Amino acid sequence: MDALEYFVTDEWDDARWSAAERIYEQAFPLDGKKSREIIRRMFERKMCQLHTIAQDSEMVGMALTGIDRQAGALIIDYLAIRQEVRGRGYGGLMLDRIKPWTRSVTECKGIIVEVESEPTEENRRRIRFWETNGFHLTAYVHQYIWVPEPYQAMYLNFDETNGLPEDGKTLFRSIAGFHEKAYRRK
Repeated sequence: MDALEYFVTDEWDDARWSAAERIYEQAFPLDGKKSREIIRRMFERKMCQLHTIAQDSEMVGMALTGIDRQAGALIIDYLAIRQEVRGRGYGGLMLDRIKPWTRSVTECKGIIVEVESEPTEENRRRIRFWETNGFHLTAYVHQYIWVPEPYQAMYLNFDETNGLPEDGKTLFRSIAGFHEKAYRRK
């Protein structure tokens, strides 16, 4: 995995998004994803970043993030690895690139992600993935009005003395605010 290329942009790039979108669609095939139109609008509003990793010039992973400057948090909206290479460590390698970028470029205190909290084996695997990469699961269970499944927030602090709140309800204010802004038409 020495030839791993990491790239971040906050500019819409049709070709790069098309390559990332294939991975995104594989990982999030149902209603739990934003449309291309919404994502493009997020770029136009300068509210998101696309992170990609490529192995030997072939994209193997993508993440869509946003920054809550008031909270000092990077929100990982989506992180996905190409289906045929999942389980080979690319998700952790992607986070290994996102973490220092977040600290140095955004000056955030930490990272927030939401995970589905229904007690399924797939959801437990996802939570273990985030925990293995330094994230902590909060107890609060959030129920959106527009999707049936409940969610929990997970967070990673860069500095334990000046970190993000450990309260899931507070973290969901950042997450929900990001989603509301993304779906807003104007």
